[in-house]
Amino acid sequence: MIRLNSRTAAVAAAIAVLPAVSACGINTIPTREEAAKARWADVQSQYQRRADLIPNLVQTVQAAAISERTTLTQVIEARARATSITVTPETLNDPAAFQRYQAAQGELTQALSRLLLTVERYPEVRSNQNFLALQSQLEGTENRIAVARRDYNEAVQAYNTSLRTFPTVIWASTIHGGSKPMALFSATEAAQSAPSVSFDVGAGAGAAPGSPPPPAAK
Repeated sequence: MIRLNSRTAAVAAAIAVLPAVSACGINTIPTREEAAKARWADVQSQYQRRADLIPNLVQTVQAAAISERTTLTQVIEARARATSITVTPETLNDPAAFQRYQAAQGELTQALSRLLLTVERYPEVRSNQNFLALQSQLEGTENRIAVARRDYNEAVQAYNTSLRTFPTVIWASTIHGGSKPMALFSATEAAQSAPSVSFDVGAGAGAAPGSPPPPAAK
């Protein structure tokens, strides 16, 4: 008869109960957390791609000497704010930090939308091949951002749900007690309305090419 020492017996017992423990979802929480972090990396990658395209876009539009300098300035400033705020995987459960990040990216989206609407009044810009290529890349990036954010939200929803539902809620309050819910992307206030574009270039500035004359005073 083979006798097992205490250490060997403990290892054997652990191996025996491992399938049962796994079936109870002990690994579900960290697995879903890592999946959500990976989807977050995809979101950041797309935001970075957009930020990298903007300087070339601004330079191309500037070369056309359009009158609406304010719009270009807003894009440059919004890009600076968006790239200065970061949310690491370790701070995804900080709602305040996440909201600041989301707000900054939303401002940049709105500024870009205003710029693209503005150049519709400038045929020489719209016929510029560099501008058309950059516009196409930006539109593609916006679509990728939307997909990446959707995938992130789905991963976060699965992770957050595992913190509150049986049987994984048991591990959330014991072994994985340090796990906290992650923040979801949601529509910002700015996204609820279309971007506004003003062609009022202010005193001392020339009117936009092809713009109608101001209405006569009554």
